[in-house]
Amino acid sequence: MNLVKLISTSYDNATKRLVKFYRNGKDDVQTSIESGPYGTDANPIKDMIGVYAATGVKGETVLLGYLNKNQLAEPGEHRLYSTNAQGSLQTYVWLKGNGDILLGGDAYHLTRYEQLKTGFDQLKQDFNTLITLYNAHVHPIGSPSTGPTPAVGTASTADISQSKADTLKTL
Repeated sequence: MNLVKLISTSYDNATKRLVKFYRNGKDDVQTSIESGPYGTDANPIKDMIGVYAATGVKGETVLLGYLNKNQLAEPGEHRLYSTNAQGSLQTYVWLKGNGDILLGGDAYHLTRYEQLKTGFDQLKQDFNTLITLYNAHVHPIGSPSTGPTPAVGTASTADISQSKADTLKTL
C-alpha cells in the first residue's frame, strides 16, 4: 500500500472513475480505478493524497480513498461537503451528533411548509373576517356620522405557496 499524489481523474466507459497519480515521484505516473463507499460519488481534486493498493489480481490496483484535509465532524457525526477545483469549501450537509442537520450553514431555520401554510391560512382567514366586520361597520359617505368616514378595508390576497421547495424535504 502507498500514499500517492493525485494528478487528475477521468472515466472508463462512464462507469469507473480512473485516477491518475504520482506513485514514487514525478517519473512514476500511474492510473488506477477508484473504490469508495456504496451510494457515494465524490470526485477528488488535484494534489489530494490518495491511498493506493494492489489487489489480489496481478496488475490490478485500486485507489482506496483520500487523506481528508477538511475534517470537522465530531464523534458520531457525518459530514458531506464539496469544494471547487482549488479545494475551497463550497457547501455541505452535516449530520450533527445532537440530531441537527445543517444544509450549507446554521444561520437560518428551515420550515415545515404544511404547518406554516396551516397557520398562515388561519391568520389570513381571521384577518379577512376582521375586514368584513370592519367594512360592515364603516359609515357610508353621506350618512350621519360623528367623525370622518374611514377608508374601506380590503381582504388579504397573501399567498405563501410559491415558497414551497418541492425538492427539499424534512421530517
